[in-house]
Amino acid sequence: MKLANPAPLGLTGFALTTWLLSLVNAGYYTGTSIPLVLATAFAFGGTAQFCAGLMEMPRGNTFGFVAFCAYGAFWWTFALFLEFFPHATVPAGFVGWWLAAWGVFSLAMFVGTLALNRALQAIFLVLVITFFLLAAADLFAIPELKTVGGYFGLLTALLAFYLAAAEIINETHGHVVLPVGAPAPKPVASLGLHKAA
Repeated sequence: MKLANPAPLGLTGFALTTWLLSLVNAGYYTGTSIPLVLATAFAFGGTAQFCAGLMEMPRGNTFGFVAFCAYGAFWWTFALFLEFFPHATVPAGFVGWWLAAWGVFSLAMFVGTLALNRALQAIFLVLVITFFLLAAADLFAIPELKTVGGYFGLLTALLAFYLAAAEIINETHGHVVLPVGAPAPKPVASLGLHKAA
């Protein structure tokens, strides 16, 4: 029995939520836009992405399982933090360390992508930069870095949207329409890990 590929769902949940938050971080919208970001983080970036991760488990895709479940939990954590815990009660710089920890985790995931396709590598490389820029902005109180991090977040989202589109379009057409770059010699049919030019 062929299982559906959950990667486009997870990638789109990640991309859309990242795009919305990054619009705020880059300065296009103010904090009054955060409620929509939080709603999206709970429902799509968190729940849909986490479900996509669980769907990767029976497919034997450890990378997809860890990535989607972890970043789904990231969005839940972000939304819960902003919704239920006043930001003022958190010591200065503590959010920065949280973001830095996610940067380290993303760096480990990026190393994993080096055996996978180029599109996935690009997503995780830019994501690592995004996390460290946002972490530095909070740790060193440099608001300009938050803006730059917002732009890198927008780029991360665009790359994830592209890979999600490639997954859907290439599979439905039965051939490569949107290239994702050569994957590992032993590809996994998810997260764009199938063989593509």
